[in-house]
Amino acid sequence: MKKKLHHLILKRLNHKKKTTVVPDQIEHHSVWGFKDSFFELTNQRALIMRGQRYALSGQELPNIVPWIENLMKIKLAPSKALTPNYPPQIPASRLSSECMAALLKKFEPEQLTSDPLLRLRNGHGQTQGEMYAINYKNGISRIPDLIFYPKNEQDIIDIVAIAKTQNLVLIPKGGGTNVTEALKCPENELRCIVSVDMKLMNKILWVDVINRTACIQAGAVGRHIVSELADQGFTLGHEPDSIEFSTMGGWIATNASGMKKNKYGNIENIVLDLNIVSSQGLITWSNHAPRESIGIDLRRMVFGSEGNLGIVTQAIVKIEKLPQMQKYASIVFPDFECGVQFMYELSQSNQLPASVRLVDNPQFQFGQALKPKSESVKALKSKAEKFYVTQLKGFIVDSICACTVVYEGTSREVEIQEKVISAIAEKHQGIDGGSENGKRGYQLTFGIAYIRDFIMKHNIIAESFETSVPWSKVVTLCDRVKRRVMSEHLQRKLPGLPFLSCRVTQIYPTGVCIYFYLGISTEGVENPSDVFTEIEHIARQEILDAGGSLSHHHGIGKIRQNFMPQIMSSGAYDMLGEIKKIWDPSDVFAVRN
Repeated sequence: MKKKLHHLILKRLNHKKKTTVVPDQIEHHSVWGFKDSFFELTNQRALIMRGQRYALSGQELPNIVPWIENLMKIKLAPSKALTPNYPPQIPASRLSSECMAALLKKFEPEQLTSDPLLRLRNGHGQTQGEMYAINYKNGISRIPDLIFYPKNEQDIIDIVAIAKTQNLVLIPKGGGTNVTEALKCPENELRCIVSVDMKLMNKILWVDVINRTACIQAGAVGRHIVSELADQGFTLGHEPDSIEFSTMGGWIATNASGMKKNKYGNIENIVLDLNIVSSQGLITWSNHAPRESIGIDLRRMVFGSEGNLGIVTQAIVKIEKLPQMQKYASIVFPDFECGVQFMYELSQSNQLPASVRLVDNPQFQFGQALKPKSESVKALKSKAEKFYVTQLKGFIVDSICACTVVYEGTSREVEIQEKVISAIAEKHQGIDGGSENGKRGYQLTFGIAYIRDFIMKHNIIAESFETSVPWSKVVTLCDRVKRRVMSEHLQRKLPGLPFLSCRVTQIYPTGVCIYFYLGISTEGVENPSDVFTEIEHIARQEILDAGGSLSHHHGIGKIRQNFMPQIMSSGAYDMLGEIKKIWDPSDVFAVRN
């Protein structure tokens, strides 16, 4: 009877709904995000975000431009703003008519396109270098020659077979949100390059409500996964900053982490099983038990493989019931050291909230500067809060930092976590910053991603980079990186001062993930994007020298390849090459990440 009931429930929830992209969900090709969302400068030199999607949308932000100018010692002059030249010159496709004919024998015409703008978009991610190249330079010299849209797993098996006979290179493409040049085509690749765009494989194939699992295709986008699972009362819990645009396959390929990993785990903790098509064919397993001891598990090799080994087609994942309660909070600390001490003690407890993130003073001030124009009661409340923090508590404005918290669970679980966090925060001089600031701080993540493209137009190049580091080295590493960047900036005599802030985004019993934001003024600087990349690499070297990792969740791609010999022995490095040869002896997946 139970078996029959399980079968009926599983069958009822088995669906193949195709996600429809409506006009207001159309994404930019040349910058981050949706076409209806972007920042622009008003005549009063205030910043305003167009659209209606985010907490910042439609609100006038009068403080952010003056704050940037004061901090970086520069002047944002609209008259000096750069004029994008998108689209740039696009390389012609190298696809031969014979190869196209072979593809058309197997696939429908609408599954294949050599449209120049689409090929350009599928040939880059979201690094500042790629964005600068397509908007303000001469574009990208090598891009895919063709885009293929598989509709199912068999299509991918077939395209791999054709690639072997036609001597093609296949590069899988998900949401295109990477910041590692992972989609960048090797410039010296003479073979025809086909971008395998997974956008049509975007379904949740089934949901098993008894075993709390779901099967999700690799092209499913985060925001759609969240919505469809919520409709059935479940959540995946994986929430990276890029969740609006990144995909299941991309999360696996980059070994991703989300903002709520404390409760739900990183992607490797969520995925129970997966299918991948390599040049050897379909690689799959007969079942997806909760845990197995089966010798070397090839599935583990796929996490972080970045398109080198094949194409992930689907994954079976753990899901959980939607939390009974979600609650936001914030805590203000007198300085970064106190905040780190709080985070450390919290990490040793058994009462971690779903998300807890600590920002340093520059990032705290950045968040304050992004507040909209206050009026009446809100303005009075803001002044009262500032008076309490600075005058009565004695916190110094130039050292204050803050922590945002997201609780998820039953009302009892949230209540216990609140008490534990309140007690630990008090030990480290933390004071309650309010739930409204906590919610705003958490949700700002999605809105501020658009600022990078706005300030690039105004001669400021900015980028994020991350690392993980043991607890004992957190403060030292942050200080070293900031000093090193400042020193390099001065030596190069670049305009103004750099902006460099950090935040602790994920915590573990043994250490943390630290996320840096770097911005430099490039007005009058020759080859500004290249200069920024050089400074970013110098910062990365300082991270490694200070005991940090090469990456926590962004991955390696091509932008960090040169650092690989520093983090592993030559034997380990050579073994990676041998594994690649075994998985892909025909070198079909020559993305070179």
